[in-house]
Amino acid sequence: MNSLETPSFPSRLPKVGTTIFTVMSALAAEHKAINLGQGFPDFPCDRKLIAEVNEAMLADRNQYPPMIGIAELRNGICQKIQNLYGHHYDVDTEITITAGGTQGILTAILACVSPGDEVIIIEPAYDSYRPSIELAGGKTIAISLQVIRDERGQVASYEIPWDQLAKAIHSKTRLIIINTPHNPTGMIWSKNDLDCLANLVRNTSALILSDEVYEHMVYDEVQHYSVASHPELAARSFLISSFGKTYHVTGWKVGYVAAPTALTKEFRKVHQFNVFTVNTPMQYGIATYLADAIHYLSLPAFYQAKRDFFRAGLGKTKFKLLPTPGTYFQCVDYSALGIPQAKFNEADFCKWLTTEIGVAAIPVSAFYEQATESGVIRFCFAKQDQTLTSALQRLEKI
Repeated sequence: MNSLETPSFPSRLPKVGTTIFTVMSALAAEHKAINLGQGFPDFPCDRKLIAEVNEAMLADRNQYPPMIGIAELRNGICQKIQNLYGHHYDVDTEITITAGGTQGILTAILACVSPGDEVIIIEPAYDSYRPSIELAGGKTIAISLQVIRDERGQVASYEIPWDQLAKAIHSKTRLIIINTPHNPTGMIWSKNDLDCLANLVRNTSALILSDEVYEHMVYDEVQHYSVASHPELAARSFLISSFGKTYHVTGWKVGYVAAPTALTKEFRKVHQFNVFTVNTPMQYGIATYLADAIHYLSLPAFYQAKRDFFRAGLGKTKFKLLPTPGTYFQCVDYSALGIPQAKFNEADFCKWLTTEIGVAAIPVSAFYEQATESGVIRFCFAKQDQTLTSALQRLEKI
């Protein structure tokens, strides 16, 4: 071997490449397309939140905070969860501030999954789940949501495949990952769904990781049912949420994990060597901002107005709209557009949509390990009305 040559080594993630989100965002930038693909707002956050962070910086809150997060923020989270879901997490032993939801997911998986353990995910699934499981040495067991089609053969909705989920749970199952409201489909878990899950895991040692980063984005007066609202599930669950999603600051990467003391103890063992701790002034700023509940209680109405505006515009196109009871994503079926491009697979259709129509979207097939084609793509409506209007004008021309 040449002494100047970089030594080779086996990849820990040999199947992982550049994510579809990065690919589509780069393509959108190259072709000056309107980016409704990657899930982030194009409008500013509340200036009051920035002022709170600035005040913390000027007050010299700029050194390491406690590894588990500042007490003020953990107290605020504790109070919020108790008020909304009726469950009390101990501030000192059961709540940890994380560098966003994705870090919380990885750390929880590394904390409890050992080589050979099985982890159940429900596809289409957020793309960090599977690589995180692989890094822990676990085995991913993927169960697909049941696709419900209408009389024309177009996708109408998705349902949880309870029979398949029940068959997948056994003695090797270490963890089950659920996501509600669900990215990318927008579906939400009902109270009955949580009861069904509790029945399936009751006599097992399986843990639950509940990804609830879109918890405050539920519409039509529908309630978000957190695992924290279900005592039996709360006793075996990691609850994960994100201030980045809630407060329109996705680039800040601040979230939290709430879990019983025994789970949190193991979580923190990994967390302290993963990121150790999280941006100090932002924790103080968010803690002050969190004290006013209206900042998250107003989100359903705020995003429902955007959803309804976007759906009304899409109703003038040939896309088939799927239900969107939660998240800030709208899925559509494009299979009946009646144009040659509608016969493309989802990834190719999204590339065509970006380069030729000038609107970027994400193929739902990208949320499966083995690309599962259903003719459905995902738009993000967390955008200014002007952005959505411009995108709709382009989409109406198809």
